[in-house]
Amino acid sequence: MGEAPVIYVENLKDRFSNGFNLRFKGFETSIDVGDKTFVIGSNNNDSISSIEVQIYDKSKGKWVIPTVLGTEPKRYEGHSAILLNEDRIMVITWGSTPDDCIWFLEVDTEYVKQQKKASGTEVVAWSKGVRGDAEKPVVISGPSGVGKGTLINMLMKEFPTMFGFSVSHTTRAPRSMEKNGVHYHFTERSIMEKDIKDGKFLEFASVHGNLYGTSTEAVEAVADSGKRCILDIDVQGAKSVRASSLDAVFIFISPPSVAKLEERLHLRGTETQEQIQKRLQNAKAEIEQGKSSGIFDHILCNDHLEKCYDDLKVTSLSNSLSECTSSFTNLDVDLVSFVFVIETPWIRRNYLN
Repeated sequence: MGEAPVIYVENLKDRFSNGFNLRFKGFETSIDVGDKTFVIGSNNNDSISSIEVQIYDKSKGKWVIPTVLGTEPKRYEGHSAILLNEDRIMVITWGSTPDDCIWFLEVDTEYVKQQKKASGTEVVAWSKGVRGDAEKPVVISGPSGVGKGTLINMLMKEFPTMFGFSVSHTTRAPRSMEKNGVHYHFTERSIMEKDIKDGKFLEFASVHGNLYGTSTEAVEAVADSGKRCILDIDVQGAKSVRASSLDAVFIFISPPSVAKLEERLHLRGTETQEQIQKRLQNAKAEIEQGKSSGIFDHILCNDHLEKCYDDLKVTSLSNSLSECTSSFTNLDVDLVSFVFVIETPWIRRNYLN
């Protein structure tokens, strides 16, 4: 495929009005963001690198090793780095496949600020430039006990800056480990019924004798944070969303069998036998609706968790535009010319065609 050039570029800040400052040194790049310098790279082993991140705090005159969230890029031959919007760094890895060459290191986004405040330490977060429509919500449905919560947690752990969880409302009582505003917005039935009447809910349904619903405000809050909204709702709710104006990807998670589902409900240990039987009756109807109603774009069987998760990633991140393409599109003409000049012909031939 050809050897990528090693480039030394100095004093670019005066050259570009948008404040770019890149310095290349072998497989290491450094970028200034405010009073901090972010150094990306380089743990070299036989000319193959794995990415490391260090921060030099110029105001304190010391180095900091940040907490790194998200999935890091795989081993690569080298990289280039570009500051975007003063809050994230786009990293182009050399010797990677076209689907694995664009990454984003968030250094001062709202998500990173929240994590820094919560942990009291420096934090950065990786996210992959994927083929995904960042604004299209993902609706995930399935019977109780099928593993929706586990799969969603896995998705958000791997892509913490890409997805946001829409927190549903419910009138049922919280379980022992559940927190209000985190697992659900727990509310009184009379309050929720009034909000439904006032048109504040995108969908709602009565399930197991309790009201559940997704408010328009909850979905908008995720979109306003720049993330892709995940809606964990039942089949009735998914049917309502499908009938609404919301354009979303609809995914149904099915158990391998009703017997296996019953086994999982018993192992969970949160319901009585009577409650389990009620859930199983509802599950049979949900499975039938999920597979035959035409509501869902994708039906995944959670027989083996890791396999189901891999399928979930493919379905939830596919059929859309490229984040890395949109990032290049949003850059000004001078920057695009600069990227092409310092990397031509290698980057253009391998990644930008």
